[in-house]
Amino acid sequence: MTGTPQVDFALDTYECIVLYPGPSGRALPEETVQRLQAEHQEHMQALLRRGIILIDGSVDGPAREPDPPIGFGLARTGSVDDVRTVMEADPAVQAGLYRVDVLTFLCPAGSLEFPLAEAQR
Repeated sequence: MTGTPQVDFALDTYECIVLYPGPSGRALPEETVQRLQAEHQEHMQALLRRGIILIDGSVDGPAREPDPPIGFGLARTGSVDDVRTVMEADPAVQAGLYRVDVLTFLCPAGSLEFPLAEAQR
């Protein structure tokens, strides 16, 4: 499915961030992985403070992909490309520890709230 679904109710549009293990992750020394994970957390916290990211977190559990997603987030900037750009600036993504995909997420208007994101602004 591509494009906006034809429904008889209003939709909210978000940018959906999906984080996967990156191509270099298994080859990096443990101390580098720990440093990059800390830098990733700092990057995400900065995006939350700036109001770019509304929510983010880890994903756990079995999936069908050979490299299942390990993180998920939502942003609401109006631009998948802008969110992709800030996510690709993440030091852990640049180092290959993680790889990122950004897609459009649609849901019924008003169905999601982000009180923690609002409180940080």
